[in-house]
Parts: sequence; structure tokens; C-alpha cells
Amino acid sequence: MGDDKPARSLGEQIQAAEHEAARQRILALAEAERIPVEETTRVVAVRAGRRGRG
Repeated sequence: MGDDKPARSLGEQIQAAEHEAARQRILALAEAERIPVEETTRVVAVRAGRRGRG
């Protein structure tokens, strides 16, 4: 009644940890650069108003 999956090697464990760390860094960067929807809709509304004045 053992596991069907063999234990992961140390190299695979290290690679998985590095992959997860990179994933977390990318998510943190994306969150830092995220623009709230309220700000994007306000900018679009301002641009639409300027377009009609020309």
C-alpha cells in the first residue's frame, strides 16, 4: 500500500521552490503596478470629454 509516486529528488524540490519564489515575485510586481478600475474609468471619461471639444 505504498505511494504510486516516487519521492521527488532534491533537485526537483529546489526547482519547485525557485519556481514558486519567481511566481510570488511576479505576482507582487503585478500588484504593485496594478491601476484600480476607478482610476482607469475616470481617465477614459476625461479623454472622451476632450475628444468632443475639438
